Amino acid sequence: MIMELATIQMLAVFALIVGSLLLYATEKLPLEVTSLGVLCALMVLFHLLPVQGPDGENRLDAVRLLSGFANPALFAVLGLLVIGDALERTGALDKGAAMVLAAGRGSSWLTVTMALTTVLAVSALMNNIPVVVIFIPIMQAIAKRLGRRPSRLLMPLSFAAMLGGMTTLIGSSTNLLVSSALVQLGEAPFGFFDFSIPGIVLAVAGLLYLLLVAPYLLPENNDIAEGLAQDNRQFIAQITITPKSALVGEAFAFDALAKLPDMKILMVQRGEHAIVPPFTYIKLEADDVLVVAATRDALVEAMKADPAAMHPRLDDQVESPERWLIGGQVVADVMVPPGSAMTGRTLEEFGFRYKHHCIVVGIQRRGRLLRQRLTEIRMEAGDTLLVQGQLRDIRKLRGDHDAVLMEWSAADIPAVHHAAPAGLIFFAVVATAATGLVPISIAALTGAVAMVATGVLQVRDAMRALDRQLVMLIASALALGAAMQETGGADFMAETMLLAVGDSSIPVVLSVFFLLVALLSNVLSTKATAVLFTPIAVGVAKAVGAPVEPFAVAVVFAANCSFASPVGYQTNLLVMGPAGYRFIDFAKAGLPLVGLLWVVFSLFAPWFYSL
Repeated sequence: MIMELATIQMLAVFALIVGSLLLYATEKLPLEVTSLGVLCALMVLFHLLPVQGPDGENRLDAVRLLSGFANPALFAVLGLLVIGDALERTGALDKGAAMVLAAGRGSSWLTVTMALTTVLAVSALMNNIPVVVIFIPIMQAIAKRLGRRPSRLLMPLSFAAMLGGMTTLIGSSTNLLVSSALVQLGEAPFGFFDFSIPGIVLAVAGLLYLLLVAPYLLPENNDIAEGLAQDNRQFIAQITITPKSALVGEAFAFDALAKLPDMKILMVQRGEHAIVPPFTYIKLEADDVLVVAATRDALVEAMKADPAAMHPRLDDQVESPERWLIGGQVVADVMVPPGSAMTGRTLEEFGFRYKHHCIVVGIQRRGRLLRQRLTEIRMEAGDTLLVQGQLRDIRKLRGDHDAVLMEWSAADIPAVHHAAPAGLIFFAVVATAATGLVPISIAALTGAVAMVATGVLQVRDAMRALDRQLVMLIASALALGAAMQETGGADFMAETMLLAVGDSSIPVVLSVFFLLVALLSNVLSTKATAVLFTPIAVGVAKAVGAPVEPFAVAVVFAANCSFASPVGYQTNLLVMGPAGYRFIDFAKAGLPLVGLLWVVFSLFAPWFYSL
């Protein structure tokens, strides 16, 4: 009867695993609903059919099944998400990315190599998603310079980030989950650099593939998304030369133009005098106002460099300018509709910034370039305003009849004045975790709190960085892993795999196991694959009399091999739209990479771990 009950419990767990994976893959229900449903089903199942421990206790009670919500790895992942979001919002990586782009000017191939190598290295220390978000426009710029389509470079960008994530404990949340699952199974967790050497070997092999082979397998998509992403509208804006500006004293015809890239200077306002082209022999002075024409992207870059200089000064300055210098700033497009009270009035006469708590930094008028200061232009119906403000104030424009917010146009402005403290906090987290001073969960969570306490992030921004789908997925996957272990399901699958490979040697068993997990990671979520196969890895290792570590490392690397499918990992989905990829494109370029890493691992791991 005991054996029959154990069999029923194990089969029920397998049924839940299959059902949940089908729901995850088809997305017939929201991911959070599926994850919660799995947890509820497990709790009901093992309340009715408890797994008896030596002392008669239920080894899979609600406390055990819900313990995933208090798992240290989960808090480490959430902390790293907040830290990564802070680095993205402050533009802390932008300067480094720009340096990479500039360093390879002499060679297009060198530029691509440096960009992918940088992505690989940075992804070893932080969440891959913000890294890919930051580098997408950079890779698009490189593609334009090389005369290629972005589709030839964006998939290698995603793959490079995934390869970098294999090299350290915090390189991917998948790595942290495997380490945490090992602890739950009574095994030793991973250290920060425990699998860095084999990880670097695989990453280098993958990087060579991305540089030498992948470009010939990727499509030359003439994608619509790329054309839609280009915004060449010219806005009229003004830049005030502050006393501390690097432009003070510069000869206009030479140095000033170099320091204002992608901008056309229309007029220089000096006191009551307007200076128009040509600007021969003019030197800029403090308090000069430059009237410029520039694209939205160029104006956002200028705001990142010196936000105060981009804000038109009004004669009756009532609100403190600090309102538009703090973090959490957003830019958006606003249209002046017919019948608006703004028509025929200047921004100052209408009192736009006082009514809406937003500031206008640019005006676009149906292709016309106006040689007037922003505060002197009288509005016309159809004008598009580039406005800056807090997100809550931008959203309030939706119900306004005088200024219509253009939906989906809002974009964050990096708070560059917070870049230095954000970088220091990030490196402190990495240093304390890498040296073993504190566990990664403590370091990451403390770093996330420090980002908020120092003003780098506001509380609501930090909360938005948390991924509720990820929380639910991790908790349910850990519960399923525990159920597999306690019901004997993990041992059963390990024995089944060993029967399939026969009396093969340990290196062969390790190789087959890696390939199985790698292929499944392209169908399932990488995190679910990692958690579900960690107990199987432990069972296989013990069954063949091998150390647990190489099999656990195989799970780490193989679960991160989601190259052949866009659904396996989030960064693949990020590049799919901008490059116009199809599902088959990932299979063409990703499957050979999975095969390459399998071969490299199968040859290197047995030697490295002395199997």
